[in-house]
Amino acid sequence: MAMVLIVPAVAFAQSTSAPHVFLGTVTVNGLSAPSGTVVSAVIDGVEQGTTTVTGAGKYTLLVHQSAGGGNDITFMADKLTAAETATWRFGGGDLLDLTAGAGAAAAAGTEGAAGAAGAKGSKGAKGDAGDRGPAGPAGPAGSDGKAGAAGAAGAAGSDGKAGAAGAAGPAGPTGAAGAGGGGPVGLIALILSIVAILGVIGVYFASKQSAS
Repeated sequence: MAMVLIVPAVAFAQSTSAPHVFLGTVTVNGLSAPSGTVVSAVIDGVEQGTTTVTGAGKYTLLVHQSAGGGNDITFMADKLTAAETATWRFGGGDLLDLTAGAGAAAAAGTEGAAGAAGAKGSKGAKGDAGDRGPAGPAGPAGSDGKAGAAGAAGAAGSDGKAGAAGAAGPAGPTGAAGAGGGGPVGLIALILSIVAILGVIGVYFASKQSAS
């Protein structure tokens, strides 16, 4: 780490671009890169720094800023592209081990298969009832319904008041003269005759009242 901090300071003293410095090891086809292996950094298709591997497969690389303004760095070991990439920073310094060739895919790792779908979650709580919508327009009037069944017969009314008495009927014809009687017997016969006449008149008025 001390080297990472010291080298950028030295490089900055020599250049106003303040390069980004990378330190680490280089592995090619699963083996440490031999001494003299060329390591380069490319930004936007233009080489922005180059160095060679020293003993034990180590390298130190100064990467300058791209004139095009790009920051994505691709590393090369000779003609092989390393699996690792980086982002250029003004005066940056990083430890980065590079892997190229057959071991690059293993170092980078391949994307795993998608996992199985998870179990369906439980049903959420019932939401609050929404506001009541406006009333719809009135529908057309329906047809008249069938007539209901006839009601039961009403109770008989009370008897009316008796009518007024009718006018007196005409007097009956005079009866035949009775045989001359004498004494109490004649008087009794007269009384009975009068009672009989009154009875006829009563019957007559009674029949008239019933007829009205």
